[in-house]
Amino acid sequence: MAKNKSIYAGLTQLGKETGVPVSPEAATLERVPNPHAGTDYVVRFTAPEFTSICPITGQPDFAHLVLDYVPRKWLVESKALKLYLQSFRNHGAFHEACTIDIAKRLVDLLAPKYLRIGGYWYPRGGMPIDVFWQTGAPPKGVWLPDPGVAPYRGRG
Repeated sequence: MAKNKSIYAGLTQLGKETGVPVSPEAATLERVPNPHAGTDYVVRFTAPEFTSICPITGQPDFAHLVLDYVPRKWLVESKALKLYLQSFRNHGAFHEACTIDIAKRLVDLLAPKYLRIGGYWYPRGGMPIDVFWQTGAPPKGVWLPDPGVAPYRGRG
């Protein structure tokens, strides 16, 4: 049980019935104070069933996203992140745009010490497209595990 629930009073989605936002722009990403702001550690989110649509054909695209960050003052609230990621389901954008937009929105929200994203996209037109981005070098001494997604050989 949280010692001080008032730090979570501003959350608008957690513990409430919340629908999937109609677009990434309409999605509300929320943050909470980092209870260990003086400690460098990695937070990992994995979304193995991420979906968006091709902006030209309207066909579905699928990816396995791995997001790692070293927080400063803020943590992303996980339900808000899940809803944000789900909002891409009907969003038309190329793989590169989806992957980098997610990372940059989180950087803007959290101002982390470090963030990296790996977008491991399933084949479109017979070839997978993988997109990787990071804010810089990870802090010294932080344990940053391998993303754990093998090169494409029929993912699954």
